[in-house]
Amino acid sequence: MNTGTNTQTYDLKALSYDTMGNSGDEANWRFVWGHGWGQNRHAMAALAQTFLAFGNHILLDFPGFGDSPPPAETWTTADYANLCADFLKAHPSSAKTVWIGHSFGGRVGLQLAARNPDLIDAMCLIAAAGLPRQRSALEKARITCKVYTYKALKNLAPILGMDTGKLRDRFGSADYKAAGAMRDILIKVVNEDLSDVARTIRCPVQLIYGERDTETPPEIGRRLADLIPNAQISVLNGQDHYSVLAEGRHQVAKRLRDFLGDA
Repeated sequence: MNTGTNTQTYDLKALSYDTMGNSGDEANWRFVWGHGWGQNRHAMAALAQTFLAFGNHILLDFPGFGDSPPPAETWTTADYANLCADFLKAHPSSAKTVWIGHSFGGRVGLQLAARNPDLIDAMCLIAAAGLPRQRSALEKARITCKVYTYKALKNLAPILGMDTGKLRDRFGSADYKAAGAMRDILIKVVNEDLSDVARTIRCPVQLIYGERDTETPPEIGRRLADLIPNAQISVLNGQDHYSVLAEGRHQVAKRLRDFLGDA
């Protein structure tokens, strides 16, 4: 098994990654693994290990995560996809390329396949984000109230002597609180609606969601399946946003194997 960590630079942007598996020309598939927000390439490693015999593998650290430095500008998912496209073009392969993305990695995959249909032969998107959540009127009202309360208190903080950091910790999501220098990118990314992007994807796509996922619930996957012309969806009983990569990964692997057999 060939493994290693490398850094390639394109337009001064660094992209760190691991490689594993069969790197020879005889490989049928090239797997490219894109992790979720706040994670890194290691989050995908256990699942990738189960597919070593299928071909060669590239596990990415998106810029701003793991060993890849953050972008100098406020990137969108299109920017991440463009960098990944540059990377794949610089590493051509005779094997068919399948993109496996979890959550945020699903957003990047959607952009990548839509913008570069010649680079991606198939996709498996696990708990993929990319569409606005469907919420009840009560949920929308609660969120709106929370946002306006936070903004009002933030504006009053200098007058009242309040700590804006504590306000952020109280009102922000876990990802927002932990984002640090990546906060502006997070805000831009979570407000993207990739509906039009999804409609242009032509490669076969396997969508996999956990039944108990509250971050990217299955309803997002069902709407994506309706938008992507050649997509199918599986919902895993008892799994949530993160367990699909842990105790649920064997269920994911089974569906991915079946999918590759048909792709």
